[in-house]
Amino acid sequence: MSSTRAGAGRVLVAVYGVFALAATARSLVQLLTKADEAPLAYSLSALAGLVYIAATLGLAEVGPAPRRLAWAAVGFELVGVLTVGTLTVLDPELFPDQTVWSAYGAGYGWLPLVLPFAGIAWLLRTRPRSSDA
Repeated sequence: MSSTRAGAGRVLVAVYGVFALAATARSLVQLLTKADEAPLAYSLSALAGLVYIAATLGLAEVGPAPRRLAWAAVGFELVGVLTVGTLTVLDPELFPDQTVWSAYGAGYGWLPLVLPFAGIAWLLRTRPRSSDA
């Protein structure tokens, strides 16, 4: 089974780590300084930050428990970015300010839309085979 200690796996974990830090820090600043302006948007960004943290931790480790965490986080991330992205495209006034997942992550170069697919691809590529047991 491939590890995230080198190569593409390390890059994937690093990108998730950067997003975890960026989304969490940004949402905390927004919640502490102007929560009354767009509480739902800022709370969704905080949730996204927690999801990115969970995905980072799950992808960075080897074993059944970290893989389950990674699958749950990446799956939730995919549903979140597709749901919030669609809602913000169909009704932009729904969120007075952007979230990490607004317009499918357009404010972040659409990486929030690409990341869950990259995470799923990595998890499928590195899944344990019956001969690995």
